Amino acid sequence: MINFFLKLHLLTMKKLQQQAVLTTILFLFFTSPIFAQKAHYKLLEKIPYYSKKEMRSDDYMKSQCRLKIYYPEDKKDFATVVWFHGGGLSGGDNDIPAGLKNQGVAVVSVQYRFHPKVKSPVYVEDAAASVAWVFKHIKEYNGDPSKIFLSGHSAGGYLDMMVGLDKKYLAKYNIDANDIAGMIPLSGHTITHFTIRKERGIDGKTPIIDDMAPLYHCRKDASPLLLITGDRHLELLGRQEENAYMYRMMKVNGATDVHLLELQGYNHGIIKPGCPLVINEVHRILKKNSK
Repeated sequence: MINFFLKLHLLTMKKLQQQAVLTTILFLFFTSPIFAQKAHYKLLEKIPYYSKKEMRSDDYMKSQCRLKIYYPEDKKDFATVVWFHGGGLSGGDNDIPAGLKNQGVAVVSVQYRFHPKVKSPVYVEDAAASVAWVFKHIKEYNGDPSKIFLSGHSAGGYLDMMVGLDKKYLAKYNIDANDIAGMIPLSGHTITHFTIRKERGIDGKTPIIDDMAPLYHCRKDASPLLLITGDRHLELLGRQEENAYMYRMMKVNGATDVHLLELQGYNHGIIKPGCPLVINEVHRILKKNSK
């Protein structure tokens, strides 16, 4: 009798497992970005985001301050994710993350100038100039300038927040930073970046919060902010905790649309698992704004 019930139990478990697999397959099928995959995407590269006059005055700017735009040619009024790569403000390239491709949105991937050839605040100025370019030109590609999101990894997440929170950088271009639809940094520095501290002779393990720190610019009226980090036990020194502090201080200042995600089991390299979360956040905000 015991063997009979044991066999019945195993048979039932097997059927449940098969049903779970089928449910997963159906879920993935019906929630995949089918329409985004059908779109035809075009990639344009090495587009300058400073004026010709500015470029002529600086050879390094001329070679470095360029962007890529990857957009759906057969779609109108699409959202755009401006992506800033990581690399400690001293290296890296503006490859477009695979997880942001074919998702129904445009991706503008920005290259900017590096330490030690330039110093703070040039990095943020470059980032702001590129965002201003997107605001002024994305309509030429059928994108909607009211649906511009900022994202990036590590140093890129830092630039994302500095441009979106310290309003003076975009104000130079007569753009209100609050017109950014949302900020979605991945493992971004919220304190003053360690490379900027290095420029000042400050050790990388000495945290500083001044006007070059996103934390310094917490405000109630900021655009929606989703902070994503790796596991606090695996991340770079203090990175999750400083993001948690950023979250708390935004709340203290009265911001309501701010969220914090910690990806358990992941270290600082969270671009791959982070990209679907970026896309989800874009859709969440678009849906919220359409109501």
